[in-house]
Amino acid sequence: MDKPTVTVIIPAYNIDAYIEDALTSLQQQSLENFEALIVDDGSTDNTADIIREFCQGDARFQLLQKENGGLSSARNLGILAAQSDYIALLDGDDRYEPDKLASHARILAQQPQVGVVYSASQVIRDDGRPTWMRLSGKPIVPDPLEALLYKNFVGHGSNALFRRCLVYEIGLFDESLKSTEDLDFWLRIAGLESWQFHRVSTPLACYRVRPTGLSFNVSCMLACNERVLRAAYQRNPDKVGPLLPRAKAYLYRYLARLALTSNAPTEARHYLNISLAEDASIFWRDWRSLTTLVAVFCYPLAHLFLQRSLGSASSNPASAMGKSPTQIKRAG
Repeated sequence: MDKPTVTVIIPAYNIDAYIEDALTSLQQQSLENFEALIVDDGSTDNTADIIREFCQGDARFQLLQKENGGLSSARNLGILAAQSDYIALLDGDDRYEPDKLASHARILAQQPQVGVVYSASQVIRDDGRPTWMRLSGKPIVPDPLEALLYKNFVGHGSNALFRRCLVYEIGLFDESLKSTEDLDFWLRIAGLESWQFHRVSTPLACYRVRPTGLSFNVSCMLACNERVLRAAYQRNPDKVGPLLPRAKAYLYRYLARLALTSNAPTEARHYLNISLAEDASIFWRDWRSLTTLVAVFCYPLAHLFLQRSLGSASSNPASAMGKSPTQIKRAG
């Protein structure tokens, strides 16, 4: 086979109920010249067996296996083994729309100043049915570094296609981070100021909400986010320093939303109060923040609405955001 146009990296850990859907979505891509590197991160269920069936029937699929080391280590193994110049990320429980790879690869080929392409996303339920929710991917402000400090506008780990050469400039995913490793990766790219992020407004990724996940550790989430912000400041103190109060306001607003989805209204109000103290202006500058504010103070109604929208998944804080805690992103 000729050199693939795109290498798709698919981390997989104990997702035998979902991996077939993800890999089938790759087989349905309008861009056929790709390689799919599925990294089994020490699964103990039937995930590896399902992957092997795809590999036997389609030479574009390859199974890589390793001891369990987490999402970042699985992605890094795939990136190091990639043959193409473009890298796409797909979590093993999500899926692509048919034109995802073709659309993004075309943009990278035609616009040499673009380093990362991503799209809007459709939120789907555990059974694959679409919900009313979409992630627009639209940055809060035009500057990508500032925007990422406030919100991970790429949204989730199944959305971006980027140039492999970026890894030589910024390094791989930070395997020591238990959360927000993707935000750290995008912030490092944005800090270069030599590459652009390009958003496709059409939803081309499907972000699955799962009803199960690891227990949520808000202190770990907070510590990782603060560490990522601190690293961004150390790389560019003059630019990032003045933005930190607002960035922390968005961070605590995000934690308030997580607490809300986990049926912890007291904790949600606590984080919301910290957010207000850091920078109350975000609640009239950004309608998403205002929505969180209203939802926290109208908790019973908001929680019922979330349950009906997402099903039983909303009772689990990690799954309400779509992933286990090691995969939760700042998606709004």
